Amino acid sequence: MKKKVAIIGTNGIPAKYGGFETLTEYLSKYLNQEFNLTAYCAKTPKEKRLTSINNTRLVYIPFKANGWQSLIYDAISIIHAFIKNDVLVILGFSGVFAFPFKFFFRKKIVFNIGGVEWKKVRGKKSFGKLEVISKKWFEKICIYYSDVVIADNQVIWDYVKTTYGIDCVLAEYGGNHAIYKPINEHLKIKYPFLSAKYDVTVSRAQEDMNIHLIIEAYKKTPERNLVVVSNWEISEYGKNLKQENKNKFPNIFLEDAIYNVDELNAIRSNAEIYIHSHSLCGTAPSLTEAMFLKLPVICFDVNTNRASTENNSIYFSNSESLVRELKSLDQNNIERLGERMYEIAQRRYNWERIVNLYKNSIN
Repeated sequence: MKKKVAIIGTNGIPAKYGGFETLTEYLSKYLNQEFNLTAYCAKTPKEKRLTSINNTRLVYIPFKANGWQSLIYDAISIIHAFIKNDVLVILGFSGVFAFPFKFFFRKKIVFNIGGVEWKKVRGKKSFGKLEVISKKWFEKICIYYSDVVIADNQVIWDYVKTTYGIDCVLAEYGGNHAIYKPINEHLKIKYPFLSAKYDVTVSRAQEDMNIHLIIEAYKKTPERNLVVVSNWEISEYGKNLKQENKNKFPNIFLEDAIYNVDELNAIRSNAEIYIHSHSLCGTAPSLTEAMFLKLPVICFDVNTNRASTENNSIYFSNSESLVRELKSLDQNNIERLGERMYEIAQRRYNWERIVNLYKNSIN
């Protein structure tokens, strides 16, 4: 009998943007012959619901996977999964209140910590201290009740080891699904910036993604074009950035989120440079994808990004330092940078390797 495995903690699949969604999709592609898989999905209109993807059953819960509803969404998903499955792969800890039910159902929990969430709220003006305390407690409960803990970055692995004395599994994200796509005339018409050289960045419109720093740097670097692909409407931060900068600078192009994979790959594949500006994540799928596309990568200078790129990237800490790095580039060091990123990606960020780590954790 195949083990019944539930994957919990995402918006669901098919994936759009987001590390956990991307991970869930590739677990479903690679493990559907080994296990009977179920993926839990957030509130979705009935006409858009699917029964299954990649031979993975989809279960829809009538709550959102983000914001305050995520606590209810994940808790209901976990309790339902305890009843129906043998192993729960839980991504993130918003369902913390359901973790102790493990002792009633006697099921195995594989928990991906995602990141050190309390550090993301530290420094907030309103309820910052309360959030830090509660999220530290959430983290401790989830790790205590888990059979296997997974970290997606060496820095997070070190944190878990130092804080809890646990040797967790280091499993990052694959990037080898990102494939080079040439630019055709149809795309040039749809995206006129493709007719000239450009740099690119792709991320969610969240403040910790530091899109504002990149835009400010390119305002001071008019000789280079910048393409920013983001889901601007998800936050006030994104809406304000778009309103303040859309069509205001001839070298800066702000594009709405692109969910057509071929189009997105064509835009990324043919860029001169990829700017990775995430500051509070572990190993980001957008980064591993860019590395597999042989793109030279310039990273925001935090220890997680240094770990992902093995200290072989170029790093910036503010708009001024990014301007300096952009102005010092030449074609030779751009090419060498792309080659270094690709070598690291081939060695570390392929889905076969990553999925095998999850397979061993589930068994």
